[in-house]
Amino acid sequence: MNRQALERHQVFVYLAAILTGLMLGTALPAAGAVLEPLLWPVLGLLLYATFTLVPLNRLRDAFRDGRFLAAAVLGNFVLIPLLAWTLMLLAPEDPAVRLGILLVLLVPCTDWFITFTQLGGGDTRRAIAFSPVSLLLQILLLPIYLWFLFPGDLSLALARDEMLRAFFGLIIVPLLLALGTEHWAARSDKPRRLVNRLGDLPVPLLAAVVFIVATSQVPLVVGALPLLLHLLPIFILFLVAAGWLAWAMSRLFRLPPEQGRVLAFSFGTRNSFVVLPLALALPTSLEVAVVVVVFQSLVELLGMAVFLWWVPKRLFRDEGNNMGNPA
Repeated sequence: MNRQALERHQVFVYLAAILTGLMLGTALPAAGAVLEPLLWPVLGLLLYATFTLVPLNRLRDAFRDGRFLAAAVLGNFVLIPLLAWTLMLLAPEDPAVRLGILLVLLVPCTDWFITFTQLGGGDTRRAIAFSPVSLLLQILLLPIYLWFLFPGDLSLALARDEMLRAFFGLIIVPLLLALGTEHWAARSDKPRRLVNRLGDLPVPLLAAVVFIVATSQVPLVVGALPLLLHLLPIFILFLVAAGWLAWAMSRLFRLPPEQGRVLAFSFGTRNSFVVLPLALALPTSLEVAVVVVVFQSLVELLGMAVFLWWVPKRLFRDEGNNMGNPA
């Protein structure tokens, strides 16, 4: 199966990996202990492969269109966090659940949103240009968001050594390696072919990650099933609100429909790849955050199937006066 087919059917790939992992972990409980040491190396490779898809060496391109950049940054890093904080009114009081929701909703996607933008008729060039800005800003701002939203004892839990090691070992180091790889690839055809091959890895690697998590955390995943029914409307509301927010921002900044579509897919997709290692590094008392992050990514992928119809056909239509009547 090629990269396009994997990306098109990735939600089914992940569901199959989770179900297979749950069955294996139930039938052979010792399998989880055998597979668990593989989790961190696979995550590191996943993030490295994902970051190589982000054009970090084209950071300056994003600043050539100030209006679009302002709309994308304001929406993703001011208004979407406010939306996520508002949705906490509907969330369970469990700190681990609330942390999982905020972890995954606070950081915008930097890779597959480009694919959805292209499929939805958006301005792929601007999506690519914004991607490195988005990645760098979320890495800088996520600790600030969490410190502000979770003062007190939980902040101490977030600051423990495991979280810091996960942040630097599984985010900063792969990011620097990806940047070095991009500079290397820019000078030679051979490394450029390597980067293209790395682009085939994120979907199977994430499937491997959720398979290992499901196999090693069967009681946790099964015990969280009733919780997922509570979280489903929250994540659906987020997607709907993100689409309407993109429409409002595109009107405010007078953006053409193709750029409005970029905003819609950027606001609607979240960076579960980046926050998953942070969730996995949390203390045992907060481990259900991992299930929340994985579940949100599955809801999001199904939601993107709806976005591919809703965004170009209703929110940002090509025909005349498309900005005036999105319904």
